[in-house]
Amino acid sequence: MARRAQVPHHTHKALSLKKHYKWLLWFSLSVYLFLSTTSSYSSFLFLHPLRLNSNLPARALIEPKNPSSHSSLPKVYVYELPSRFNTDWLANERCGTHLFAAEVAIHEALLQYAGRSLDPEEADFFFLPVYVSCNFSTVNGFPDLHHARPLLAAAIELVAGEFPFWNRSRGRDHVLVASHDYGACFHAMEDVAIADGIPEFMKNSIILQTFGLRRPHTCQEAEHVLIPPYVPPSIEDEWPLPEMSTRDNFVFFRGKMEVHPKNVSGRFYSKRVRTEILRKYGGNPRFRLERKRSGDYRREMARSVFCLCPLGWAPWSPRLVEAVALGCVPVIVADDIRLPFTETVGWPEISLTVAEAEVNRLEEILDRVAATNLSTIQRNLWEPARRRALLFRRPMAEGDATWHVLRALEGMRLRQLRRPRDGGGETDRWR
Repeated sequence: MARRAQVPHHTHKALSLKKHYKWLLWFSLSVYLFLSTTSSYSSFLFLHPLRLNSNLPARALIEPKNPSSHSSLPKVYVYELPSRFNTDWLANERCGTHLFAAEVAIHEALLQYAGRSLDPEEADFFFLPVYVSCNFSTVNGFPDLHHARPLLAAAIELVAGEFPFWNRSRGRDHVLVASHDYGACFHAMEDVAIADGIPEFMKNSIILQTFGLRRPHTCQEAEHVLIPPYVPPSIEDEWPLPEMSTRDNFVFFRGKMEVHPKNVSGRFYSKRVRTEILRKYGGNPRFRLERKRSGDYRREMARSVFCLCPLGWAPWSPRLVEAVALGCVPVIVADDIRLPFTETVGWPEISLTVAEAEVNRLEEILDRVAATNLSTIQRNLWEPARRRALLFRRPMAEGDATWHVLRALEGMRLRQLRRPRDGGGETDRWR
């Protein structure tokens, strides 16, 4: 048997180095190819290192937020004010049920909200529960707003004196409700509301208001979230599902319709729109028009195909919410109106808009819709999520009106966090 030649030690070493050199060359080539395919990304990271926001929880940096969970909503601190600012007014049961009662419903929902912060130092927002719509006039039964400004001013003076949070942000992270004709201008007559304007002590705060226009207006010149007027959520339970209702009324409206609209210091109610509707269609059997609201008001809505929602003193009306809840197609007659929660509700998909100057063509317009795309509008209108978004439930339910308010506030908070300061970098929350 032949003897194998002995391999010198230095040859073994050379072979080993050659083997390692090949492995190193292969690894280097792999790394180069990988980096060359991601050069733009690696360059971005090199030139723009990630800035981690210490105000966000660690999980938020690696996990997308679930928009349907309470964890994606902001933390809210609810001030415990003396009862003269809120619960004393509930002695009148109308306080919690009339069209301006969003101020009560939101307060009660936030008290049970899973994201309510009991430690104000951890809060994203501060809610001031002041009920200004429950001072009903003994003359006509309407809310008397003369006390609104002094009551709110007293509440703000109280929290500013006892807590550091209002002064710390100059009120920018504080939330108030103004669910009235012209929002925080606190007057039902537009010219007076404009002349009075929003109180200076509220102009830095976030106002939850029913008043909204697409054009500029003095009474919306503050950070605000547009909310629906209050309709008791029990409206859903009082009637059959919208798709199950028999709709034998073609067009319905019941409410204030003056034959000669009252001229109050030169101001005509509804800009004469309701008067024109009554004049043109009062004798038309296809239009069920009544000048007074009565106990069968919602029953008639539930039986109707189209429900007229003309402006009153202000452009919005609780009929918008009632019509959606009862499955009656809202016919909005209020130029430039801006509506709440458009992304969820999708108003163009479930309603019709008629210009104030075109009310004399209402029948022609509605006949055309009935002959073309009425069934599509009704299918959209009857989707439960749309009516849920316009109703304030107590306690709050996912997808309801208070939930959408909180989502809007969270969007404001995130935009504020991303807004660069004058000196560069990011803002320090609301400070």
